[in-house]
Amino acid sequence: MELRFKSLKDGRLDKIVQSKLNSSRNQVENLIKEFGILVNEKIVKKSGYKIKEGDEIFIKFPKPKKEETKEVDFDIEIIYEDEDILVINKPPFLTVHPAPSVKEATVVDWLKSKGISLSTINAKERHGIVHRIDKETSGALVIAKNNESHLFLSKQLEDKSMGRYYLAIIDSPLKDNLIVEKPIARNPKNRLKMGVVEGGRAAKSAFLKLLLSNDEKKELISAKLFTGRTHQIRVHLSSLSRHILGDYLYGFKSKRDKIKRVMLHAYIIYFIHPRTKKQMFFTASLFEDFEELALKNFKMENFYEKIDPNNIISSFNVFLNSLR
Repeated sequence: MELRFKSLKDGRLDKIVQSKLNSSRNQVENLIKEFGILVNEKIVKKSGYKIKEGDEIFIKFPKPKKEETKEVDFDIEIIYEDEDILVINKPPFLTVHPAPSVKEATVVDWLKSKGISLSTINAKERHGIVHRIDKETSGALVIAKNNESHLFLSKQLEDKSMGRYYLAIIDSPLKDNLIVEKPIARNPKNRLKMGVVEGGRAAKSAFLKLLLSNDEKKELISAKLFTGRTHQIRVHLSSLSRHILGDYLYGFKSKRDKIKRVMLHAYIIYFIHPRTKKQMFFTASLFEDFEELALKNFKMENFYEKIDPNNIISSFNVFLNSLR
């Protein structure tokens, strides 16, 4: 696949390309360094190369290569698959893509072990990965099987025509449905955490009350993101003195052996299909640990009624329309 465009502004090559592809800076830097990009028919391999408005940029994406993968001893539920995309239900405790600090097999390793064709726009460690989910978080993830689909889906992340509705169980009920708009950046006192930091990147989340627990001390909620910052739901809840059960990093207080992971699940994903241009919705079923915890804390007939996807989507629409 090839991509040719004229820059609409002055700036660094990596930032211009990053904006166009909606990829991470590291991914774009790897693309420039490993394969080079033509600027006005001249090959450039320096990320900081100065681009002027009107410069013509030409990107030829690499063909996928057979690469060594780690041994995969797990399987992942496929929610939907066609020639362009794959929608999966990522289990908890599974990292999405390889990194130097990741020793175990990842979602990308599983994809390669299955021989699934993947896009190559991002660095080799992230073939097919358009967006990600934290290791402990479970749920819906869409994979691009070719570069055309990757570009189309990435654009939707930018213009917000792609999104997800999350389910979470928190340690104290919210007072009301609400919108949180607070900037997020790396926590200056703890590099493992993000935090609400003045001057950080803009972040906006919506939270919807779904169901009180039997003891009325916990609550099932749904969350919808308008931006995609690292740990965004967890950080914004923490700023309200609320924490997801199992989220020991951001302040949930209990013994680790009682709840082994953050009870956050990407429940519904929606996007426009890159080929048919039709809007699609997919629901990722809950994993056993999330459902077992819900069984202990909620009346199950009410629980399943509240997590009906149509109920969540319509309830959010009513809430968000009421704010306009």
